[in-house]
Amino acid sequence: MNNENKLFLLNAYALIYRAYYAFIKNPRLNSKGFNTSAILGFVNTLEELLKKEKP
Repeated sequence: MNNENKLFLLNAYALIYRAYYAFIKNPRLNSKGFNTSAILGFVNTLEELLKKEKP
């Protein structure tokens, strides 16, 4: 299968949930005190997928 035919289906809710609770004891906070753990985890997962698969 070549790269043109690849389809990546991600369960965003599950990734966000997992990332949020992965950092529950040490949350990632921005300068305003907003918890960005879920955003960080989700973006890291997307970057990892892009690096690995190079679509």
